[in-house]
Amino acid sequence: MDLLNHDIAHEFPQYLQKMRSLKVSNPHFAELFAQYDADNHTIAKYEQGVGVITDEALEDLKKRRLKTKDEIYQILKKD
Repeated sequence: MDLLNHDIAHEFPQYLQKMRSLKVSNPHFAELFAQYDADNHTIAKYEQGVGVITDEALEDLKKRRLKTKDEIYQILKKD
């Protein structure tokens, strides 16, 4: 069980201000941010033993969260 904090603010603290700005000015970024946050909360819930999910379904959620995080990072690192 991985109970580390994986929210975007902890993942990319150096981009906090840019994230705030992009959430308001970039609808695609805002959508990615919301998707990541929802997946992250769902994963945390299952990892804490609230609810039942198969190992495969949990792994799929984690893979989707990682893909979303990668997309977010690509946007953040652009000038």
